[in-house]
Amino acid sequence: MTQTERLHFLLTELTQEDPVYEGVRLPSSQEEQKRLLRSLMNVRPPKPVTKEFLEVQDAYLTEERAKKGVISLSSLSPIENGIYLWQGDITTLQADAIVNAANSSLLGCFIPCHGCIDNAIHSAAGVQLRLECARIMERQGKEEPTGRAKITNAYNLPCRFVLHTVGPIVQGSPVWEDRELLASCYRSCLALAAASGVESIAFCWMKPS
Repeated sequence: MTQTERLHFLLTELTQEDPVYEGVRLPSSQEEQKRLLRSLMNVRPPKPVTKEFLEVQDAYLTEERAKKGVISLSSLSPIENGIYLWQGDITTLQADAIVNAANSSLLGCFIPCHGCIDNAIHSAAGVQLRLECARIMERQGKEEPTGRAKITNAYNLPCRFVLHTVGPIVQGSPVWEDRELLASCYRSCLALAAASGVESIAFCWMKPS
């Protein structure tokens, strides 16, 4: 399959699996088709998917990843021994693990093409990431508490693992409790990374709007 054929296959599969999309026509431009694919993946609930779909999706996302380029740690200059400060797309970073600013459901962002890092990571990883998160949450039986962390595979991301942590929702100026919860996010991620044999970890920071 060509990349265009993969894109059309995935769009067809996703629009046909739910009656709500009956009558939806594919956009004419490839960029609009890519945006539609991301939107459909974003809103798709964690339900079973065929092996063929995963094979085509993985091939498609692998090629899209190659187009964006992969950033290795060896290409970066440390600001201190073992510490790097880098600005870019975290979904292109080839670290052992990247950290996702997750929500309490841990299932990823369901808002189509939203600008949050949660959406970007799930979109680049593929539908398997939401499925693994759903299995974790089903076993847990409750929402993910703020300040804790969970680890999953990274699937179509260039990293090996994704660490998911729920940060505090701050209204106005942060108070002592907000700072403690945020610190707990960092400590939980570092402890889980160490326990999982992770040797390099990338934390994200997003500029406030």
